[in-house]
Amino acid sequence: MRMVIMGCGRVGAGLAQQLATEGHEVTILDTNSFAFQRLLPEFSGRRLVGSGTDDRTLIEAGIEQADCFIALASGDNRNILASEKAKEVYGVRNVVTRVRDPLRSDLFARLGLKTFSPTKFGIDLAHTALFEAAGGQ
Repeated sequence: MRMVIMGCGRVGAGLAQQLATEGHEVTILDTNSFAFQRLLPEFSGRRLVGSGTDDRTLIEAGIEQADCFIALASGDNRNILASEKAKEVYGVRNVVTRVRDPLRSDLFARLGLKTFSPTKFGIDLAHTALFEAAGGQ
């Protein structure tokens, strides 16, 4: 499958590496070329400096042929804008968006975006760990 990933932070780099290893065609983009140092030297995908909200960058990344787009930049607004563009303008069928604010994540999920909130997962993990440590009390 052809994948475009926006954001080469820890999650983006790790996901890009995993998908490329699985044989997918991966393009990862970031506004900072330094971010690509997170990728392992054997990363077989394509690195592209630019913003996932910019049409020229998205077209150069292959968005028009992409099967999947995932927005993993640090800002919710950029992730949402880029995801909406990928879905509505370029017709990418599988679009996933990281939204740190759990309330916004729920809102945008109701509007048809596939979202996930690491904040929500963190709350759940912390709660579970707290009560496991306390012996289930």
